[in-house]
Order: sequence, then structure tokens, then C-alpha cells
Amino acid sequence: MAVSVAVALALWLLLPAVGVGEAGPPPIQDGEFTFLLPAGRKQCFYQSAPANASLETEYQVIGGAGLDVDFTLESPQGVLLVSESRKTDGVHTVEPTEAGDYRLCFDNSFSTISEKLVFFELIFDSFQDEEEVEGWAEAVEPEEMLDVKMEDIKESIETMRSRLERSIQMLTLLRAFEARDRNLQEDNLGRVNFWSAANVAVLLLVAVLQVCTLKRFFHDKRPVPT
Repeated sequence: MAVSVAVALALWLLLPAVGVGEAGPPPIQDGEFTFLLPAGRKQCFYQSAPANASLETEYQVIGGAGLDVDFTLESPQGVLLVSESRKTDGVHTVEPTEAGDYRLCFDNSFSTISEKLVFFELIFDSFQDEEEVEGWAEAVEPEEMLDVKMEDIKESIETMRSRLERSIQMLTLLRAFEARDRNLQEDNLGRVNFWSAANVAVLLLVAVLQVCTLKRFFHDKRPVPT
């Protein structure tokens, strides 16, 4: 009997639901994006969100001089929710969300020379996911549910799903940190190489000048006529 429960659970996870009411709107997927923000420019993005959900926004400046940018977040009604000036990174949560398009803007207008490489990620947590998890129990006969602790199985699956999603988010965030640190190290390496070459050039120039000066001193001495 436990085998039949496992088979029914696998079928529900792998096959789309058929004949279980009307199909609702597709869930909004989490997303991440990396883009190059030119100097003196402002770039905005729009993200649709369902009502009564949770929206988490994370951003990092992973390249460019100063590693800073201005950030604003507006609601679908045009209300300014977040406003930050010259920040390297930030994490913001909107809960509950309104149905509509949220506006995220990154501003580099304060910089006239340096462009910025910006990474940001959007994470949604909707109550629709919980309703979908409960739907798989309908694929099992009521008699079979008496022999299996269905609530424990659902709780274990939900816990595993949440931990996997959080692990993916943390890995994405760590990749952004790694990219920022790598760009910073490459910039520092370029500066070190430049000034090392400049110091070597100055040392060579000083050595040549000293040799020429010493030769001039010896050439200027003439024997005194008797």
C-alpha cells in the first residue's frame, strides 16, 4: 500500500493536473539579471507581482569604480517604497505585495566616467504554492490515507522544497559576491602593475641621469698647462 502512495505522489509531481477545477494563472518565477549601467545614465526595470505575496529584492554592484549606485523601488501605484543613495548592495522585502508592476531603478548619473556592473535578483513567495502542495493528496484514495501520515509527508516535502529554494538563492548571492571580489582584485592588480612599471621607469631614468652626470664631471677636468 505504501508503494501505491509513492507511485501516486510521483505521478502528481511529474504530470500536469487534469480535471481539477479551472487552471489558475501561472506562478511568477524568481529571476536574476546582470547588466552594465553606463556612466551618467539611469535604467529602470518593471516586474509584475500578484496580490498578497512577498517580494524580496537583492542587488549588488559587482564592477566599476566606487562600487556604488542609487536605487529606488516604487509600487504599482507609484508610491516610493525604497530610496538609497550610492550603495554597494541592498536587500529589501515588500510584504504583502499589490497586484501590478513594480518599478526598480538603478541610477549612475552621479558618475561621469565610470560605468557600473550591477546584479539584482527578485524572489517571490506566494501563497499559491501552498495550495499546489495540498493538491497532490487528492490523487490518493481515502482508504490509503488512513495507513500513511499524509500530513508528515506534506510537511517534509514542503520543508525540502523551501530549503532547496533557499540554497539556490544563497548560491546565486555567493556567485555575485565572488564576481564583485574578482573584479575588485583585477582592478587592484592593474593599479599595482601600472605603478610598479612607473617606479621601474623612474629608477632607470635616475640611473641614466646619474651615469651621465658622473661622465660629465670626469670629462670637464682638463690637465693644467705648465
